[in-house]
Amino acid sequence: MSSKTKPLPEADIHALMRAEHGDPFAVLGPHETAEGLVVRALLPGAQHVAVVHSRTGWPLSILSRHPESDLFSGLVPAAEARMGYSFQVDWDTHTSRLEDPYRFPFVLGETDVWLLAEGTHLRPWERLGAHLREMDGVKGVAFAVWAPNAKRVSVVGSFNNWDGRRHMMRLRRECGVWEIFAPHVSVGDSYEFEILSAQGEVLRKADPFAFSSQLRPDTACVVQPLPAPVKMPEGRAAANGRDAPISIYEVHLGSWRRKNGHEWLDYRELADTLVPYARDMGFTHIELLPVSEHPFDGSWGYQPIGLYAPTSRFGTPGDFRHFVEAAHAAGLGVILDWVPAHFPTDSHGLGRFDGTALYEYADPREGFHNDWQTLIFNYARTEVRNYLVGNALYWLERYGVDGLRVDAVASMLYRDYSRKSGEWVPNALGGRENLEAIEFLRRMNRVVGVERPGAMTVAEESTSFPGVTRPPEDGGLGFHYKWNMGWMNDTLAYAGTDPVYRKHHHRQITFGLMYAHSENFVLPLSHDEVVHGKGSMIGRMPGDEWQKFAGLRNLYGYLWAYPGKKLLFMGGEFAQYAEWNADRSLDWHLLEHAAHQGVRRLVRDLNNVYRHFPALHELDHEARGFEWIVHDDADQSVFAFVRRARDGAFVVVVCNFTPMPREGYRLGVPSAGSYREVINTDGVVYGGSGVGNGVVESSPVAWHGRADSLSIRVPPLGTLMWVLV
Repeated sequence: MSSKTKPLPEADIHALMRAEHGDPFAVLGPHETAEGLVVRALLPGAQHVAVVHSRTGWPLSILSRHPESDLFSGLVPAAEARMGYSFQVDWDTHTSRLEDPYRFPFVLGETDVWLLAEGTHLRPWERLGAHLREMDGVKGVAFAVWAPNAKRVSVVGSFNNWDGRRHMMRLRRECGVWEIFAPHVSVGDSYEFEILSAQGEVLRKADPFAFSSQLRPDTACVVQPLPAPVKMPEGRAAANGRDAPISIYEVHLGSWRRKNGHEWLDYRELADTLVPYARDMGFTHIELLPVSEHPFDGSWGYQPIGLYAPTSRFGTPGDFRHFVEAAHAAGLGVILDWVPAHFPTDSHGLGRFDGTALYEYADPREGFHNDWQTLIFNYARTEVRNYLVGNALYWLERYGVDGLRVDAVASMLYRDYSRKSGEWVPNALGGRENLEAIEFLRRMNRVVGVERPGAMTVAEESTSFPGVTRPPEDGGLGFHYKWNMGWMNDTLAYAGTDPVYRKHHHRQITFGLMYAHSENFVLPLSHDEVVHGKGSMIGRMPGDEWQKFAGLRNLYGYLWAYPGKKLLFMGGEFAQYAEWNADRSLDWHLLEHAAHQGVRRLVRDLNNVYRHFPALHELDHEARGFEWIVHDDADQSVFAFVRRARDGAFVVVVCNFTPMPREGYRLGVPSAGSYREVINTDGVVYGGSGVGNGVVESSPVAWHGRADSLSIRVPPLGTLMWVLV
């Protein structure tokens, strides 16, 4: 059958040929007309096009080319066409069978449209992006992207020669989402969205919901199946709890260890090496610097573009999921560093996504980070908040990670963050708080709490903003934990001071206990403390080499004894000398030397003691879990305190921050009995001088307000932990 049809208006034909048509579904595909069922197809480069029956291949019609165009059309028997048709296309060099993307129904259901428009879709990643689908018995990929201000959106890729005329999309005006079902597209195909802005600018953008991306410098996304949901393994919720021992090993995957001198380990190799290493070191969790896809290695992942895609630097999404599963099998939790505060200005990213400030604030006083030269998410838009909340839930549900450490929370909370007077816009009430960001964080934490109970969220928040770890219903932000930046700054400043002068800085140690239980804290010695000229942990310690190593061991003993969960950046566990360099491996060869071996052995023993004795972790966030014994011995720079468990069991801790041993130091203790050292950071096995005590019997000598006391040897630059025998 061949029959010419009434010609389309020239304006429509020209708009299609220039990829400027805003409603291609109104023209292309099957349409009932007074003449009968008309099928139209835009196939640039085609020589001849026939319509054939999808199942039998029988010819139904030969389509005619519209003059001076690549638009083909013709009448097709309606009954046969409704049973399914495809195109048989003759090209210059070959013939192919193609399904017509314009004959398929809507991609989004009405409920999805409603929830996306409302900004309350809990799992927008189940509908937006690229999803393997079968429609009317045809396999392909359903594409959907939010770009409400675009004039035209096409999906382009390896399957259509990156031609924006081949798969122009349909706009669902109710929610601003463009959609199309693209037959024949399959796993591994690369794609992007080509967007024509209202101003006539053609933009090429990565999919904000892409599940996989090409390795930089390539910028295309890669079709991948949506990862299946992951149930939280048994015991993981308890292991993430506030009364659990949580000791976090913070890792940058690209520089923890390398093979052949310079090559990255992939996710599976890391599962075979990093996971058992962290387990054997006694850590409870691994925290990964951001693994979301990012274009610039030097950002360490903190300027992400593919928030839904594990970076392809180390393998596929399936490989990353294997890493998480391996960690869980080893009894380790996985925490991801998550960046909802800002995103880079790379042209293929979220900036001016549809030709307007869509994901970011339009006013640079609200939407541009001067410090990082990045764009700030517009938390006032419900769709943007929904995008980010959905992303948090995605990593927890679809990869089974245990928690998210939320980066740069302080920059989100305050509109004047790192801005001078006149460089920021007050909120609707005239204040400096970003009310929309605050509401976003509360909603994110509420959703995580309801949909993924047992997971944790951790705030990197450096201000005195109240209630970061209080529930939203009590006026808080709802985080489970907050990094204790005040403790970190005071402690490192004190540890870096020459011991001769530490007596003048005594308050840097005692002050932290004034607020130690005001939030649920994590004590971070993170990557931020070993970059940008700050040196390494061992490099911060004053004195000669012996004092440096003793001082570092002392610092770690104090950290593991202090109230709060623990975090140590990779390399710190064996006293890496050099400042961290993300472009090369850690200096593992240092472990050939006894002093470095000693530090690593101490960290392992600290982790094991910390996990074994509930007094060191069970009441981290309650005042009854801590009690001073000695807080006023500034002249000798000695501190002593008690850590308690719920059942009354306790650990006594003594810290000496000078290189002078204290012989016969009398120490009041909670009860009479025999006390045994479970940790002595000055032990010979750690590289110390071996000043210690073994088991000591208390005496009925009142001291430090207690009826009984010990006479002990306090080692130089040493921390002791004691328990009742």
